[in-house]
Amino acid sequence: MMRIKYFKWPILISLLLMISLVQYSAPDAYAEDSIKIVVDGKRIKSDVDPYIRNDRTLVPIRVIVEELNSVVEWDGEKREVQISKEDIHIVLRIDSYLVEYTIDNETTYALMDVAPEITGERTFVPIRLISNALGVGIKWDNDERTVYVDSSESSEVTRFFDVEITSVKPGQTITGTTELYTKALNGVPKGTKEIKYLLLDRDTAKGFVIASGDASQTHQWVPAMEDTGQKILVAAFYDAKGNFLSGDSIPITVKIQPQIKLNGIVEGQKITAHSVPLSTSLNFSATYVKYEMINPDNGAYYISPGADPEKPFTMIPVMEDNGNMSVRVIAYDTKGNPYHGEYVNIGIDIDSYLYLGGVKQGQAIDGSVTLLAQRNFNVTDTEYYIVDKTTGQERLLHKAGYGSYTWFPGPEDEGNKELYVKVKDTAGNTHVSNRISVYVSGNPKLLLQGVGPGQVLTQTTELNVKTNIKLDGIKYILTNARTGKEIIISEKNTAVIVPEKGDDGTWTVRAEGIYGGKTIKTEEVKFSIYTGQLYSAKPVIEKDKYLDLVSDLAVNTRKTTGMSAALQVAQAILETGWGQSVPVDKYEGKFSYNLFGIKGEGTNGSVTSNTWEEYNGVAFRIDAEFRAYNNEKESWQDHKDLLLLRERYAPFREVMYDSTMGAWALKRCGYATDSQYAIKLIDIINRYNLKALDEVTI
Repeated sequence: MMRIKYFKWPILISLLLMISLVQYSAPDAYAEDSIKIVVDGKRIKSDVDPYIRNDRTLVPIRVIVEELNSVVEWDGEKREVQISKEDIHIVLRIDSYLVEYTIDNETTYALMDVAPEITGERTFVPIRLISNALGVGIKWDNDERTVYVDSSESSEVTRFFDVEITSVKPGQTITGTTELYTKALNGVPKGTKEIKYLLLDRDTAKGFVIASGDASQTHQWVPAMEDTGQKILVAAFYDAKGNFLSGDSIPITVKIQPQIKLNGIVEGQKITAHSVPLSTSLNFSATYVKYEMINPDNGAYYISPGADPEKPFTMIPVMEDNGNMSVRVIAYDTKGNPYHGEYVNIGIDIDSYLYLGGVKQGQAIDGSVTLLAQRNFNVTDTEYYIVDKTTGQERLLHKAGYGSYTWFPGPEDEGNKELYVKVKDTAGNTHVSNRISVYVSGNPKLLLQGVGPGQVLTQTTELNVKTNIKLDGIKYILTNARTGKEIIISEKNTAVIVPEKGDDGTWTVRAEGIYGGKTIKTEEVKFSIYTGQLYSAKPVIEKDKYLDLVSDLAVNTRKTTGMSAALQVAQAILETGWGQSVPVDKYEGKFSYNLFGIKGEGTNGSVTSNTWEEYNGVAFRIDAEFRAYNNEKESWQDHKDLLLLRERYAPFREVMYDSTMGAWALKRCGYATDSQYAIKLIDIINRYNLKALDEVTI
């Protein structure tokens, strides 16, 4: 494999002299003295003169190359220049630092310090590229401000930078996880903020960031299945403003040989534990993994939901699993293609267990508790019992086939008690749990349901009570907080609040029950009534235009921060339903421009919208403040700052350049409680080809 060579000393000295002469010349002093080009002793005229940019002399490539009997072709669609001469073929792209050399049918790549550019409808390149491309002598005469090209002299293809990718060799085939390291022979370039590794397509020179971070460190690349093919690996040093400083590039081939290893169990292992932590080791990037378990003895089959490839999964065997079991991991790529690991054959030999959950030994119970038969076998009958520790008398609390039971003990249950659960398995065998000693207060209780603290009622609402006693009577009482006036709205088991005009304001409600001649009261619940106009969420833009709107914002953020644009757009789609459900102040109609559903106060204050709370076991809507902005850009900036500045998102920032790894990192950092949040984001990205927004070049 051909590799770009380092300078030979004579050439190095002459080129350094040329560069220094150019570097220390004062372009402004020659504003009226144009740079001349002489090829093999002949002065070449061009309608656009050479010029100096960033201390480098740029020349019009066509007039020089054609004078050297070489062919120049321009592809306007690709913005690509191709130069051919005998067995030499060079490809340049406008505004790209990457140059492709093919000499004697061997192709290699290099990065230039100045990208080709178009001036006056002519393509200009640094003069040194002419030497590299055609192997001719180049000399700069500073006194005469003349570029001399001599085809009788020869030169070799040389590096523009003393930088080399050392962890991967040119032409290497990448089969899985690979370490990336780049050696800067003269030290990391001054002003370097980070190094980025790019994987580019050889035909288009476009691709994606595959790793980034500290330029002095080794980075790990976990290739995805879609990376397969003939590629260019680029290592590029950038400053804090995103300016390219130096780098290296080599041709590679990606041909992943999937390795899927199940961790936590080994072949032939006998499992006696009631839970077994499993994990997965992969040599490629998977969208998600599933754990498959088959019992060959009885044909029982289980496959888990899609899971985080980097988080443990707990296998909980049940009695019916006793015997042989085969377990494997299945990893899925972005297109949903499965890749199966090898089965690990194990034996399950666990003892049955049954214990009562929902209460603890010695607990004092002063309210309702949810009892649960926690077991590792199937049942047909479940019975929950209470035992009086003084008399030994038992009483059945609840009987069902299976499931939990919410127990609200009353005065008759007061005292020191024991609780246990009895079940019957599918074979007809009876199992009894250990007893849990508790103290039951037995206080008469009345709990109001149907309205919660701080709730704003805008429509008819039904109230009821939950109690642990048999009431002799009940009434529901409303109190106007402004006037103090009380109104009995019902003396039945339920009540209805019907908001009417004139009722707006703050109220309280309570229920009072009669038990044994005494009055039992619920808590006083403070709420509000509003009968005015209500505003609901609105679109920020037409649905078919939303993708263009957020894509522009996301790509700009990616260019300045490195954060995956595909991931940003997927979040904005998921959080707002394609921009059609953006929070609006429910009372005033103020539009929030909040594209990510972030609570709090934004650059334009906040808007009041709905969220969910729970009171006495019943969910209800309550007002919450969501951030408001003056436009979409401010919302996008705030979301960016949230992820870049909050400490909790530090793990996300390490992989934010990759949409798949970034989605799982957001979930692990607690961005959302939805267990399927990452998979939903990845699905949106793949379904709408959003990864194209992360495409880069050099």
